[in-house]
Parts: sequence; C-alpha cells; structure tokens
Amino acid sequence: MDFLFTEEEELFRKSVRDFCGRRIEPRADEIDEKGEIPHEILKDMGDTGLFGLTMSKEYGGSGQGFIKAAIAAEEIARADVSMAVAVYYLVETGWGFLLDRYGSRNAKEDILPDVVKGKTFLGIASTEAAGGSDISSLSTRMEKREDVLVVNGAKAYISGVREAALYGGGYVTIVKTDPQLGHKGLSLCYLPIKDKEGITISTSRQMGREGISNGFIRIENVEIPGHYLIGEWNKGFYYAMEGFNCARTLVSAACIGAAEKALGLGIEYIKRRKLFSSPLAKFEGIQFQLAEDYTRLESASLLVYKAAWMLDRMYSENRFSHQEINKAVATAKLTAPTVAFDIIKNVMTWHGAYGYTKEAGLERGLRGVASYIVGAEGAQNIMRLIISREILGKELMP
Repeated sequence: MDFLFTEEEELFRKSVRDFCGRRIEPRADEIDEKGEIPHEILKDMGDTGLFGLTMSKEYGGSGQGFIKAAIAAEEIARADVSMAVAVYYLVETGWGFLLDRYGSRNAKEDILPDVVKGKTFLGIASTEAAGGSDISSLSTRMEKREDVLVVNGAKAYISGVREAALYGGGYVTIVKTDPQLGHKGLSLCYLPIKDKEGITISTSRQMGREGISNGFIRIENVEIPGHYLIGEWNKGFYYAMEGFNCARTLVSAACIGAAEKALGLGIEYIKRRKLFSSPLAKFEGIQFQLAEDYTRLESASLLVYKAAWMLDRMYSENRFSHQEINKAVATAKLTAPTVAFDIIKNVMTWHGAYGYTKEAGLERGLRGVASYIVGAEGAQNIMRLIISREILGKELMP
C-alpha cells in the first residue's frame, strides 16, 4: 500500500499549479465580479490538455485517468476558490469521459475534439423543476421518428446554459424513453444547444459560482440525429450513475483544493496577526481548531483520492464493482464539501471583520462549495442513502 503520488503525478501537479497561478488566479476576482470566465482562459486550458485528461487520444485527449483529473480539479479550485472554473472543468471532464465511453463514433467525432480544445461547452442536464435527485421521476421525453430522435421537456438549474449557447456545445441529457419502466425506462442523449430550433434558455442568479451561468432549458420538439443516442436505449439510468460517480469525484477534489487554499491563507494570517502582543497562532483555541481542520482535510483528501484510484482501477483492470465504486465516491462527496465549508468558515472567523470582506477572497469559496452541500451533483442526503444502500443492501432501503 502506497499513499504517495508518483513522480509523474507530482510533476503534473506542479505544471497545473504553475498554469493556474499564471492564467486563472490573477483573474479570479474578475471572474466572480463580472460573472464570466474569459474564453481565452478556457482555450488556454484546452491547449494545456486539461479538458482532455479523461478522453481518448483519438479525439484529442490524453486518457490520463481520474487521479490526474482529480489533481487538476484540486489545483484549479485552489486558483479560483469560487469554484466557477472548477465547475466548468469538471463537467467537461467527467461527462466528456462518459460520452467518450458510450457515445457513437459519429457523435464523438462531432463533439469531443472541440470540447477537448476548450472551444465548446459540454455539460450534464438531469435536474428538472419537479425532480432533482430522483431522476426516475423526470418528465423530459424522447422518442424515435425514423432516423432522428425527438426530445420534449424542460431542465432546471443547469450549469453552463449561457456558455453552451454562446460558444456552442450541448449536454449529456437524461430523458424518459419508456415511462412504464420507471428508472429502467431512461436513456441518455447528447442535446446540442446553440441556434437549435426548439431550444429556449434562461438564466438564474446563484449565490456563488458566479463565473459560470446556471439556468433553464426548454425543449420543444427538438430533433437530433439518431447517433446522438448515448449507449443503449433504456439503459440511461446506469450510464448516468456512472457519470455521476466520475463527476462527484472531481467535485470532491475541487472542494479539497478550495479548502487547502483557505487553510493556507489562514495559517499565514494567524502567524502574523497579533492580539494582546502575541500572534493569534499562540492561542490554544486557534491551535486546536487548526489541528482539527487539518486532520479533517487530510481525511477528506484520502477519501477523494481513494475514489479516484478505484475509478482508474475499475476502468483499466475491471477491479472493483459498481457497488464498491458507488460507496467510495459517495463517501468522498459526503465528506469533502462539508469539510471545505467548515474550514473556509473557520478561516473567515480567524480574520475577523476582514474575513467578511470581498477583499479577503474567502467568501467566494464559502459561496462556491455551499452548492455541493445543498444539491449540485447530488445532495448530501442522497450520498447518505447511497452509502447506506451499499452497506445494508437494497432490500432494507425505503
């Protein structure tokens, strides 16, 4: 058992941190305040190979796997603790992997090369106004008509709607194809957005992650090519669960990165800030909280990289079952966002009044990681249900 990253992984981390320090971190304030990630940053990320880490060389990727993808997510979130750039990265990387794995050759040739280059957007459209975590209750429908697929419905609280409409691209979309079968009657398709007849988008304001849009997609009799079906008809639930495992691992890694950045800032501050002629770091109340925060962050990080390691072993060696992966990923996702939120909150408190200002930069992280507690990529109670189900067995679940 070896808990060390390889020399290659450490060099990769250094190169990503250098890139993020040069290209993302200096513009983190701007990204949050203007509510937009500059497209040149996205193209630079594509040129650097970040978007293609989990995708095949055939389509411009490098097929590096999820440990390196998680390292990149961590470093991107360190540079932009608001999580906006990390969100853009992780939906592309996590759901791009799923499309690469199960999409048709024609679809992959159409879509993935521009996604890898950072030219177009790729996201996930699952949530609906009346159904979030319970995807078996979704109402968006898809049917076959000769050689095309026709989609009708609406999706809500979807990341990247403005970016998809502006830059081009679309969504891995979960749809009902046989309503009588419940979760066994779902399919996946790729839904293009830009200039597509029958597509209407609108945006909503979020409390955080301002640099990437969030909103609604209305879908009215939208025709897409038959080869945009992802995987087999009525098998979409199982593909989607696989995709969520990939994305949740990267979400958790991003939360670790934001927490690491905040804790580092906090350590610097308590060493130099004096109270009653002594540095704050001399007070046991601060020392004990720091020790607990460090320990919780180390524990969360181990859970995250265990999940990434298991994903890589499952895909390369068929080593773990989906049930084992489900439990490992849900454990990481249950832990990392809450730990990150608590650490950022504590560091804000150490900073006193300054910690509550925009200038401190900490509140961006608090707002960003909160999204992964309340529901994005699966609410925390859903993670608890997944873990309990895999421990107890489905027969004992509600």
